[in-house]
Amino acid sequence: MASRPPPAGRPGKPPGVSLNRALSKLGLCSRTQAELLIAEGRVRVGGKVVRDAALRVDLNRDRIVVDGAPVIAERKVYVMLNKPRGLVTTRDDPQQRDTVYACLEGLDLPFVSPVGRLDKASEGLLLMTNDTHFANRLMDPASHLPKTYHVQVGTVPDEAMLETLRAGVSVDGETLTATSIMLLRSGGRTAWLEIVLDEGRNRHIRRLLAAHGIEVKRLIRIAIGRLPLGDLAKGTARHLTPEELALLGS
Repeated sequence: MASRPPPAGRPGKPPGVSLNRALSKLGLCSRTQAELLIAEGRVRVGGKVVRDAALRVDLNRDRIVVDGAPVIAERKVYVMLNKPRGLVTTRDDPQQRDTVYACLEGLDLPFVSPVGRLDKASEGLLLMTNDTHFANRLMDPASHLPKTYHVQVGTVPDEAMLETLRAGVSVDGETLTATSIMLLRSGGRTAWLEIVLDEGRNRHIRRLLAAHGIEVKRLIRIAIGRLPLGDLAKGTARHLTPEELALLGS
């Protein structure tokens, strides 16, 4: 029997980035908002109206115009905020819930996106930027950037329980582990733990503790890498200083 020829390789993607992503990278809006602008015929590339959000464009060569005005790359900004409980980490929420963007009011900012997420019930340090290279580097699992949390739990774990937590657990096919877990203090029926992660799976800490029947009462991120939350007031945001950017390796 004649041998079957090998399957043809898949062609690579054309150079450049998709148009909706280009508008986001340039700091104009989110990708979702960009798709709406494109669908409404408000975006031109090279003088022609484009309605295909997947069209590949070259940010260094193609002239992109929205509503008659050229889109110019915004300055790079880096913001830290102290997220309160009850806000969602998104700009456009279908359920119309309050978002972290309420914390940015009063700051003169281009469009910025969160670097990673904190769920609605969680609090603490959240970074936002329009520098996609910076964000991707911090979120890259290969970077193993540690994130430190203080977690109030509805029990007082003994050393044996702490060792069990440190060993990790498999939940829904995922292995959930922590870099370190230590008891900070306890009182009555609750305790505060310090938990350090070097990866960020969905609801990582809550699922890890729930697997052992431990209730999370509060969860606060207090540091990303060597950058601490410090004394930033809850619900407020400010620009990172050059020294703080250096702590993140920038």
